[in-house]
Amino acid sequence: MQRRQFLTLSGLGLAGMMLPNARLIAAEELLTPSDVAKKKALADTVLALAKHGGASYCDVRIGRYLNQAIVTREDKVQNVTNSESAGVGIRVIVDGAWGFAASNQTNAQGVAAAVAQAMAIARANAKIQTRAVQLAPTPGVGEVQWATPIRSNAMAVPVKDKVELLLSINAAAINAGADFINSQLFLVNEQKYFASSDGSWIDQDVHRIWLPFTATAIDKASGKFRTRAGLSAPAGMGWEFLDGNAADKHALPCGVVGYGHSYDPVEDAIAAAKQARAKLTAPSVKPGKYDLVLDPSNLFLTIHENVGHPLELDRVLGYEANYAGTSFATLDKRESGYRWGSEIVNFTADKTEPYSLGAVGYDDEGVKTRRWDLVKDGILVNYQATRDEVHILGENASHGCSYADSWKSVQFQRMANVSLAPGKAPLTPAQMVKDVENGIYIHGRGSYSIDQQRYNAQFGGQLCYQIRNGEITGLVEDAAYQIRTPEFWNACSAICDERDFRLGGSFFDGKGQPGQVSAVSHGSATTRFDGVSIINTARSLG
Repeated sequence: MQRRQFLTLSGLGLAGMMLPNARLIAAEELLTPSDVAKKKALADTVLALAKHGGASYCDVRIGRYLNQAIVTREDKVQNVTNSESAGVGIRVIVDGAWGFAASNQTNAQGVAAAVAQAMAIARANAKIQTRAVQLAPTPGVGEVQWATPIRSNAMAVPVKDKVELLLSINAAAINAGADFINSQLFLVNEQKYFASSDGSWIDQDVHRIWLPFTATAIDKASGKFRTRAGLSAPAGMGWEFLDGNAADKHALPCGVVGYGHSYDPVEDAIAAAKQARAKLTAPSVKPGKYDLVLDPSNLFLTIHENVGHPLELDRVLGYEANYAGTSFATLDKRESGYRWGSEIVNFTADKTEPYSLGAVGYDDEGVKTRRWDLVKDGILVNYQATRDEVHILGENASHGCSYADSWKSVQFQRMANVSLAPGKAPLTPAQMVKDVENGIYIHGRGSYSIDQQRYNAQFGGQLCYQIRNGEITGLVEDAAYQIRTPEFWNACSAICDERDFRLGGSFFDGKGQPGQVSAVSHGSATTRFDGVSIINTARSLG
């Protein structure tokens, strides 16, 4: 299933069935802890078998992946799904080549068969491989643990309470003027145990949460309809994400609320219903060049598609071309000091950002996670790379961005949290708008299109407001901005300060073949771009 298809699903509870070999379970089983001592003993068995068989390196991932999905529409519950997938994935290097195998039989006999299969695959690969795997050194860390710093385990909240929350969201939207609304709740808990022949035994407990919805308003006379999706960002948090903490809200121009690490879905649903109805009478945008003001709830997707993906080293090298191709950001551009954006543009990759979807203590190769620069003062300086890639960049330590979405999937390079640094000078969104003579201010992610090298793209939004002489004059419809990646980021003229910094993110980001999904966040403050091409996406301007 492609990323775009999954993110646009509104009436099907498929998230709980995304995992290979998933089994349906009772909600109470989601809380049953796994035995770390048993996992270590199993991992040690795998490592010993691999060493005895002649592997120069081995790592083992023992995973238990739990998903819960609840889907509602108006006053009805459409689906409640709890699923569990558990097993072991084994990766070895034999004769300089990789081999991988997996099994859902987590006993001595099952892992012995998987080790033998992985080693046979490695030996077969070695016969045709032209150069040996070059693995960056990673010191063993011994026995360590890491967990998402949640205050309240969302899995422990009764399903009844979750259903009541979703139905209250729906009721609030209907009472505020929506004709239809669907809402979902997705919860993920990855219980991952990693061990390697480097001397690491790492136990991690990762939690993620997302509550998307879409409100629809209809003009019954004409049959015309408009929608507004929720403006929240998925988060690496527990149930506390939904406490609606007023201290973590951002009052933005035109009455839109920006949400940080706390979300009030009822408040957002009421606003969505009113704004969807207001969009029914909003004029269609006039195409042309505008100064563009992008809220983080919109800009995160542009960062994801036109910064995060093209700076994945496997795409740059042509090793990966699924899900919209390779990358224009070839290695020669870094060597020549390629100007990616204006001097105020700074992008970092970060697997440690608190509350982010991609935050973990260690990646799926046992590398301690960190933060590093991708674009510095507008200049391309680095990429995202794993243990067997990073030597190509002349570096001797992995960036720590390897991930597999299941015990059954082989780990490979996945996007870290890629974020645009906030501006250094004090600047609020309201102050930014006052300096715009003729502009468009966009909130929320909409439809998008990208080319096969992430160079040309088009992005829409949920809410588009016209700016005239420093004032917001009202909603406009059918607006999308067209960009060429370097031209767009070089047109960046102002970024609000850290007070406005917020995370957006993708809960199911697709990559690879066979396809895998991962979760990743992207942070920014409200940002201005000068002279951007705005097109009208309506079928007719009449």
